[in-house]
Amino acid sequence: MINKEAHRGSTRDYSYKKLKMKILNLELEPGTKISEKEIADEFNVSRTPVREAFMKLAQEELLDIIPQSGTIVSRINLDYVEEGRFIREKIEKEIVMLACKEFPDDYLFRLETNLALQELCIGKNNFYQLYELDEEFHRILFSGVGKARTWKMLQLLNSHFNRLRLLRLSKDSNWESIISQHKKIYKLIIEKNPEEASQMMERHLQMAVFEKEMLKEKYPHYFI
Repeated sequence: MINKEAHRGSTRDYSYKKLKMKILNLELEPGTKISEKEIADEFNVSRTPVREAFMKLAQEELLDIIPQSGTIVSRINLDYVEEGRFIREKIEKEIVMLACKEFPDDYLFRLETNLALQELCIGKNNFYQLYELDEEFHRILFSGVGKARTWKMLQLLNSHFNRLRLLRLSKDSNWESIISQHKKIYKLIIEKNPEEASQMMERHLQMAVFEKEMLKEKYPHYFI
């Protein structure tokens, strides 16, 4: 017998993940108006899981559901960007210091493998893949020091910061600088140098700040 509830749940998760990816990778640009019917037809699913996906993405501040008007992909709020970056910086500086004190060998290997894959992205011009690997690099740090739940919590607060990072990567960002900083963080963890690792993490997470005004000037319709 088919478990209808499980099927509905999987369809809802599929709709949510696919729509979120389309928003994050700028396939659906900030300010774009969308409808449940259009998305349901595109994904070849019923409207119920799409409606549930809309509600979840609205909670994550990626969609604005406006009564009697419709649903639009939320524009990037620079105040939210700064708040998300601030929280990540304060926590992640402590995370990398913990990693310098004790970090399992298997997690070091995962970081090394991740860095090798980041290098491959340079020649492929795949900004979304580099973003995914960037996220994975930081997620490994949190998991390696036993703070995986903290990472998940931060993700709920960083939707606007993450979209600014993706916009940065998708346009004319210096990918080599990002990868170079990741390599330095990895090296400082191996060398067990918490102070310098903390400083490097701070510089790394401030990179997007230096470019946000330039991005706002270049793509004003993406921002509020």
